[in-house]
This record gives sequence, structure tokens and C-alpha cells, in this order.
Amino acid sequence: MAHLALYRKFRPETFDAIVRQEHVVRVLVNQIERGEGGHAYLFTGPRGTGKTSVARIFARAINCEHPVNGSSCGKCATCLALADGSLDIVEIDAASNNGVDNIRDLREEANYTPTHAKYRVYIIDEVHMLSTGAFNALLKTLEEPPEHVKFILATTEVHKLPSTILSRCQRFDFKRIEPKDIAARLRFVAEQEKIPLTEEGAMLIARISDGAMRDALSLLDRCSAYEKEITEDVVSDAAG
Repeated sequence: MAHLALYRKFRPETFDAIVRQEHVVRVLVNQIERGEGGHAYLFTGPRGTGKTSVARIFARAINCEHPVNGSSCGKCATCLALADGSLDIVEIDAASNNGVDNIRDLREEANYTPTHAKYRVYIIDEVHMLSTGAFNALLKTLEEPPEHVKFILATTEVHKLPSTILSRCQRFDFKRIEPKDIAARLRFVAEQEKIPLTEEGAMLIARISDGAMRDALSLLDRCSAYEKEITEDVVSDAAG
């Protein structure tokens, strides 16, 4: 079987598994439980801090028939349909789909009601890379979106977004993750994967990753291929 990168294998599936973004999770969970969600969200912050993971969890949760602690139950008919790759949750990489025609296609598609879920959710990653024309096309949909559509925009460079887009989104700022929290997660992953990882090795990976959990897991992956037991010296050598 092909090796699955650790950051993909251990991607959080529920809000409880999100590390260090309690201020974001609390608001989203309350909105889900009260049925008070907005139509457009903006997740901004450093890379590897959980923006896309939270977007996916939220997209499933607002469609779930019986949410558990704000997260999807994973068992109802809607959850099972979404797990099979439903078109009701659409992820778009703005880095490679940044033209006005891409957004116009999205606008036309958004008019159709969801196939299985209550809402059709569009997650647009690296949204700051959209062209000026694409932003203008998106703005029209954000101003008057269909009731069954929600948008989650994610970016590491929020200063590049037009103020007209910013003013129409609920903004959530993700924080860099503390080294001690990253190290704790690394030790958990290492234990699950039966990778010998010392306390010092975990802390060095955490410091090198500069607050990005994805980078930390990628470096753990590299270190495990470099040497069987991951010590501080092994991390230093593998990281160059």
C-alpha cells in the first residue's frame, strides 16, 4: 500500500481534535447548535494552522442531521452521502482556478439545490489569488447568495483581499500553534504509528515548524524515513 503522509492521515475529523484554535471552534459550534450560521466565512492565519480542516468539519457539521458536540455524527444519511464524495461540498484551489470564468461557473452551479445536504458549501482555499475580475464576480454572489449556499474563504494573506469581500464575511483569525501543543500532538502521532520519538526530538520539530502543525507532521515523516529512532540530533540532521 502507498504511504499516506502523516498530515493527511491524522487530519482532524471533529472540532475536538483541532489544536489551539478554541476561539474559532467555540463560535462555530455555538452557531451550529443554535442554527445561527452566516452565509460567508473568512478563515485567515499562518499556513498549517487548521483553516482548511476546520472548514471541512464545519461544512459537514452544518449539514448533519444529528451533530455531536458541534461536529457531524458521521452516521446519519447526510453524513454518509457527504463521505462518499458528494458534490454538495466543493473545494476550490484559487491558485489554479483564479479566473473570472471559474467564478462565473461557480455562480451558475450555486443556483442548483444541493443533492443530498441542506447546504451546498464552497470552500475556496488561497482566495487571495483570485483575479480582480474573479473577485468582482464572487462579490455579486456574496451580496445575494441563494439560501442553500454557504462560502468559506481561506487565506494566508488577508491583506490582499478587497474590502468589499472582507465586509461581507464573518472573519476568524487562526493563531500559530504553541510548540508545546505541537510536540504533544507529535508524540500522539508517533505513538499511534509506533515511531520512537524522544521528548527533545518532538520539541525541536515543534520549534522548527514555527507554529504550523502541517509542517511539523511533514518533518516527522521525513525524520522517520531518515532514522528509526528520532532524537534531537536526528531532527537537526534531517532538517538540514
